[in-house]
Amino acid sequence: MISNSRPVYLRLRDEICAGILDGRYPEGAALPSVRAFAAEQGANPLTVAKAYQQFQDEGMVTVQRGIGMFVAPGAVAALRTRERESFLTGEWPEIAARMRRLGLSVADLTETA
Repeated sequence: MISNSRPVYLRLRDEICAGILDGRYPEGAALPSVRAFAAEQGANPLTVAKAYQQFQDEGMVTVQRGIGMFVAPGAVAALRTRERESFLTGEWPEIAARMRRLGLSVADLTETA
């Protein structure tokens, strides 16, 4: 079940993105149907459809009418590039600042991993 303060469709989108980047949905593979993914995530099918539509609009998935949605060629590289940029500009500055406040180094992080 999905829960936090971000809109549900964005959390669903993040879950799909993670699945593509983690290899659960490799290029050319079918994504779960809207209904199946909605049931799995405990979400409304219309909300899942909105998340899927964003991937389609960005060219990350292709639609074969009557068959389903498939991860488009090049989607992994494009998503990885976009997610890296988002991390480095959006999340990393806050993480780095917290590390400085706590006196943590990168070596400290790798020792606990």
